[in-house]
Amino acid sequence: MTMSPAAQQRPETDDRVTTVVITRDGRARLERSLVHNQPPLIVVDNGSTDGSSDRARELVPEARVIELDENTGAVARNVGTRAATSRYVAFADDDSWWAPGSLALAADVMDAHPSIGLVAARVLVGEDATPDPFCDALARSPLPRTTSDPGTTVLGFMACAAVVRRDALLDVGGFDPLVQIYGEEERVALDLADAGHRLCYLDDVVARHVPAPAKDTRGRRRRLARNDVLTAVMRLPARTVARRIVRHSRAGWAEVLGVVDALTRLPQALALRRPVCPEVEVQSRILDLADRSALRRPHLTPAPTR
Repeated sequence: MTMSPAAQQRPETDDRVTTVVITRDGRARLERSLVHNQPPLIVVDNGSTDGSSDRARELVPEARVIELDENTGAVARNVGTRAATSRYVAFADDDSWWAPGSLALAADVMDAHPSIGLVAARVLVGEDATPDPFCDALARSPLPRTTSDPGTTVLGFMACAAVVRRDALLDVGGFDPLVQIYGEEERVALDLADAGHRLCYLDDVVARHVPAPAKDTRGRRRRLARNDVLTAVMRLPARTVARRIVRHSRAGWAEVLGVVDALTRLPQALALRRPVCPEVEVQSRILDLADRSALRRPHLTPAPTR
């Protein structure tokens, strides 16, 4: 039997890593990206109305497709992670995929270094594969590491370009329903580090990302400011919360509205408050002193021009 072109270009299986793709009305994006992702593959559909789930089944019949009734944002990654049975989970969005060999390399490194809870990948953006500036910041992370450790020690990652130890992510509660989307990585990073897991950036682990041009930039800035404050309330000292409120209040109207949104959700955030240990709090302060907040919050880093 002759294989279809899509099947012929599909990467080889590595049972150590399940790729979890989340989508929301991403049928057209899935048509480009999905066949490049390595099986085993789980697609979690955040309540799409454009036939994304059916198209995903057509493109990769062996993939498991989970349909949610509503848009849960980043929490959909938790659903996919719980459904996975592999040791590691790699995340992708409907506009991203993993370069050949990258997941095997990440799994090899994590097999050899049980202390590593998450590997952050180098991200190549757009048709011309421009390196995302966030990755350059990760590569220059000022956080300490021993000479025997691979990569650089980081306290942030891009959710569409990360490989995580499945049990470690579930143990810290996964992605947060209060934050949902945009800047959702920081609380996960803080909690993984607080639980004793090392997060590292590996330049040789590569993800491709071909996003559509941003439309609602004010809405995204508003959500980023909101989530930046909420994350600080949940995990960081009061002085950090105050600093973030002041910074966003001076940045523009979108950010001011984001602060207001955060304050309306303050009771929920306080109910979830569990400050990280002093060591992780110091790491967070190191990043602030180094003026590298993008090392925690990738969506605050401008994307390359496409």
